[in-house]
Amino acid sequence: MTVPPRKTDAAPAAASATSAAKAPRKTDKDLPLIQDIRLLGRILGDVIREQEGVAAYELIEQVRKLSVAFRRDADHEADKALKKLLKGLTGDQTVSVIRAFTYFSHLANLAEDRHHIRRRAVHERAGNTQEGSIEVALARLRWAGIAPGVVSKTLARSYVAPVLTAHPTEVQRKSILDAERDIAQLLAARDDIETRAQLYNSAKDALTPRELAANEAQLRARVAQLWQTRLLRYSKLTVADEIENALSYYEATFLREIPKLYADLERELGSHPVASFLRMGQWIGGDRDGNPNVSADTLSLALSRQAEMALRHYLTEVHYLGGELSLSARLVQVSPEMERLAASSPDTSEHRLDEPYRRALTGIYARLAATLKDLTGGEAARHAVAPQNAYPDAQAFLADLRVIEASLQSHHGTALAAQRLHPLIRAVEVFGFHLATVDLRQSSDQHEAVVAELLAQARIEPAYAQLQEAAKRALLVRLLQDARPLRVVGAAYSPLAQSELAIFETAKRMRERYGRDAIRHYIISHTESVSDLLEVLLLQKEVGLMHGTLDGEPVADLIVVPLFETIEDLRNAAPIMREFYQLPGVAALVQRGGAEQDIMLGYSDSNKDGGIFTSNWELYRAEIALVELFDELAASHGIQLRMFHGRGGTVGRGGGPSYQAILAQPPGTVRGQIRLTEQGEVIASKYANPEIGRRNLETLVAATLEATLLQPTKPATKAFLEAAAQLSQDSMGAYRALVYETPGFTDYFFNSTPIREIAELNIGSRPASRKATQKIEDLRAIPWGFSWGQCRLTLPGWYGFGAAVEAFVNQPGKDAKAQLALLQKMYRQWPFFRTLLSNMDMVLAKSDLALASRYSELVSDARLRKRVFGAIEAEWQRTAEALTRITGEKQRLAANTALARSIRHRFPYIDPLHHLQVELVRRWRAGQGDERVQTGIHISINGIAAGLRNTG
Repeated sequence: MTVPPRKTDAAPAAASATSAAKAPRKTDKDLPLIQDIRLLGRILGDVIREQEGVAAYELIEQVRKLSVAFRRDADHEADKALKKLLKGLTGDQTVSVIRAFTYFSHLANLAEDRHHIRRRAVHERAGNTQEGSIEVALARLRWAGIAPGVVSKTLARSYVAPVLTAHPTEVQRKSILDAERDIAQLLAARDDIETRAQLYNSAKDALTPRELAANEAQLRARVAQLWQTRLLRYSKLTVADEIENALSYYEATFLREIPKLYADLERELGSHPVASFLRMGQWIGGDRDGNPNVSADTLSLALSRQAEMALRHYLTEVHYLGGELSLSARLVQVSPEMERLAASSPDTSEHRLDEPYRRALTGIYARLAATLKDLTGGEAARHAVAPQNAYPDAQAFLADLRVIEASLQSHHGTALAAQRLHPLIRAVEVFGFHLATVDLRQSSDQHEAVVAELLAQARIEPAYAQLQEAAKRALLVRLLQDARPLRVVGAAYSPLAQSELAIFETAKRMRERYGRDAIRHYIISHTESVSDLLEVLLLQKEVGLMHGTLDGEPVADLIVVPLFETIEDLRNAAPIMREFYQLPGVAALVQRGGAEQDIMLGYSDSNKDGGIFTSNWELYRAEIALVELFDELAASHGIQLRMFHGRGGTVGRGGGPSYQAILAQPPGTVRGQIRLTEQGEVIASKYANPEIGRRNLETLVAATLEATLLQPTKPATKAFLEAAAQLSQDSMGAYRALVYETPGFTDYFFNSTPIREIAELNIGSRPASRKATQKIEDLRAIPWGFSWGQCRLTLPGWYGFGAAVEAFVNQPGKDAKAQLALLQKMYRQWPFFRTLLSNMDMVLAKSDLALASRYSELVSDARLRKRVFGAIEAEWQRTAEALTRITGEKQRLAANTALARSIRHRFPYIDPLHHLQVELVRRWRAGQGDERVQTGIHISINGIAAGLRNTG
């Protein structure tokens, strides 16, 4: 077996400050990163020595050195030595070593995030603002002659929303995330101390060493806290736990960073208004597809907790605002509206009689406290006066804040409004009392079952599910034109029907309670026909979410959102939507409901179905066809299309840099409208650090503006489209030949990856498989991709492309040089193709055949192992060669220095986790393990996921 070499510079040891293969130059821009990694590694090493003993520390170092040697040892002596060492470890020793490298992965991530922020600041100080920033996007618009007023009007018509989802590969505990946020803040503080020392030329001042020592002591305390905090949950994660995990990102990042992003836009656009177009979405609590733990109760809980998070944030800000706005009416005038607001306050303290802003804010606080009590049952932290006169909605609260703002601006108080009041007003505009829009999602077959039961009980149709599609449509349209409900009083309905109808009824109450933006979208998984859409409209009508009948002037409260997932579904997307809108009354119904149509495209399942290239190509084709259809509907009914991209963390599930992905969308598919999912570890990677989070949000906005107004993506040429179609056909053929047509492949997958162990982890409320089988078809796409990442093959992100390129270039009757030249031209000129190849390049760089070969040894059938791994290895080589020939880059990540740096500094310390995981899985499956072995496997999954970051 030939294993491709991968040169890797050694980073500092996880527990040693001195073990670097190459001393960095003092001018090396990565020196601060290396110093931070060394610092955290040294502190972790000290904690391990102190708490586990010198022997444990030395064992960790021995494993690390042998892992590095394994990568570089041509005669495989290190391989033999490492296997011997690992087989001799006790369960306790193994867990100790795994914990060390897992925590180092987490700490290295924090150092890397800090360095990313540091390097960006360096670039900005030098005047080199980076691509993906609002400054660069707006500068490009100005250069193109697009005036700020045009940008302002575009934003007023825009809707951009990242949507947080919970999935079975989220391995982080909130306790760990909280400790890591503290460490990230301490690293930032070290930068501030050192910058201040340089600025004031006080490097010799005793203050700086003293501050640094105090900072290091705090870091040591937090690292010790991490070491003594368990990484794993002892009980299965509940939906309530997932809700709390998601809310922590709002508290840490979204509530404060989104208003800052808007402030940046306001500065850039000057006097032109900036509409609140960037919103947040949430699936947690409303996504029932394949998750029996989500119910009407979890939907109520999600919105109650979201409201509490938003209201407590507002209460805190109003409290501090009251402290800041101590303005006396004896010294400054206020507006008549401000006087009335102060006079209406229950605050009668004689100490504040001449302080109208404070009196008004005391009254506002009392109203907010009453609102908190009414909506959530919670109590405010402070009570200057008793809670009273709750706000009916967020708009009423916003109106009071605007009275204060207008008064300040008209009486020399503009500067006083900028620091806290303006961000608070923007937060209320964006988050309301609901915080984030909760999407409802369920599989189409569940809706069909409920409708069938309703019709059977009502004696309208005894066998609805057996009807042909045309008959279903005709019946559903007739029922949508009938004002009468379907439910029969006193009839006994199944638990499924009761629970599904309860969701719709609860959604109606939640919208009335928290506002219309609390729930806006109903997503239908596995949409395969027009009747799938009509069924959800009928269920809305049944509970009063649809007002009126289809032949009158109805309004539907929820946007019915089809989710097209498989390759076949994507090909049928435009025909299904065209037939839906051709039904009488449908276009008018959507028009009256806001003239918005979201369509969700599934990246994960289409990839699992047809492979990476075909998935992306069919998504591209589906978007083009949908744009053509909705251009017609826009002209006739003013209906606007909004694509909802079901992107996962890994490239195989639609992951990769969001900025490039948005710019690579087909022409006309963005137009200021985009929603996209954020899943699994990607949420922590993108949003746990507030500054990194703001940067990621900024790239969404920048890319949306550029894609909408600059229209960088031109229509692909006929030659490009034909070439892509052929590459797709051959790529899908190669992929399906391996995954679905190779005898024994399922056994190979379930034995060579830790999929079974992942399914046992308490890392999500959703089962890993839709059915209790060991079929690839029934396995969820998320653990499918996650498992391939764990064994470092990352197969869903590249497999099939090499074979497709080889077939295309060597096509009979075609000139090979001309065929290759066409692919090279496509790479240079077509953003879709270039972005796809860039993502494959990234995935190949993160793959490792040497480590993957260790996992293949878990397959006991030697012939099966050799056949399947041999096929995978051969395709890896073909794909790597294809990328080199097309891009001209011999090395992976030649154009992505930041990720190359990340791999260089972090990956050598993920390797031991792989070796340890393989050994423990071998023991566990052989019946030689105990609880410690299982714990070690699960911690290693956490550590590898943390190290790879975008594992999904």
